[in-house]
Amino acid sequence: MIDFSSLAVPVIQAPMAGGISTPRLVSAVSNSGGIGSFGFAYDSAQKIGESLAAVRAMTRGPVNANFFIFPTVSPPKDGAVAQAMQALDSLGLPQGLALVAPQPPYAPDLSQQLLPIWEHRPAVLTFHFGIPSAGVMDRAHALQMRVGVTATQLSEAQMIERSGADFIVAQGLEAGGHRGTFEPDTNDAVLDTLTLTRLLSSRCSIPIVSAGGLMSGGDIRKALDAGAVAAQMGTAFLCCEESGASTAHKEYILGQRDRPTVLTRAFSGRLARGIENAFIRGLSGEPVLPFPVQNSLTAPLRQWAARENNGEFQSLWAGTAFGRARQMSVSDLMRTLGEELAQTGRR
Repeated sequence: MIDFSSLAVPVIQAPMAGGISTPRLVSAVSNSGGIGSFGFAYDSAQKIGESLAAVRAMTRGPVNANFFIFPTVSPPKDGAVAQAMQALDSLGLPQGLALVAPQPPYAPDLSQQLLPIWEHRPAVLTFHFGIPSAGVMDRAHALQMRVGVTATQLSEAQMIERSGADFIVAQGLEAGGHRGTFEPDTNDAVLDTLTLTRLLSSRCSIPIVSAGGLMSGGDIRKALDAGAVAAQMGTAFLCCEESGASTAHKEYILGQRDRPTVLTRAFSGRLARGIENAFIRGLSGEPVLPFPVQNSLTAPLRQWAARENNGEFQSLWAGTAFGRARQMSVSDLMRTLGEELAQTGRR
């Protein structure tokens, strides 16, 4: 199994779903001494297999495959669906775009998604929103994979440790994208990244990977000094040449740095942090469907916005420190991070 201390740069590129974590991005991180990650949350088994085959042709470095533990969701009542659709209608939908009430199944079957994992055997397997079954954990370990799970609070971390996982991703409040809380309809005890890292590293015996708002080698040093074995960084890679982020996503990160990031349920039904835009403002306080039903409902609008390069109706996931993102290749960014880390002294 991979040892975090063997990494040339102690960085895991955060798994980012929706096409951002391309094989080019993932392989470039792994080839530069870190761990590249796929966000396979919504992907089919076929797409997962194709992505893993593609990345293996580009790198022999360690790769992480990440999945969501989706909650079991009952079909929402017709009235709730109508209210959510009316809220979207009030935004002023583009001509010709019709909303369709989502139909089950609302999420992919994890057991099917994992089939190509057992075949391609990436070095690392991680989970968000919960802990996989003991059978999944055992099979991954039998295939020499390290298993990690996201925690946003101590109680979750203790559950992860008891499950037999190999490490915990400590996700602080600064992190972009979906918060990894186990319970989707509750607000977790929100802690900043370094506070959470110190807490978990002092109370848990398995390694802690620090995540949320980490953008530079100096930030990596702070995470290591707080007890982490590595830093997980997502927003830092969004504007890299190899990133699959939309043009508008990159433009807003680089050119709209005066905008705040906010936590919203508007896009998916679950709390996630992104750059504030018209969609988030328009649905503030409006009814939304449970996760991931809301995600299915808003998908056509988000896809239209991506095609039209309209950043006001896309989910522009980004951490609180997105204003420090750098536009460069992955290899240049990883080299820069390593140099910055070295300048802080002891690794």
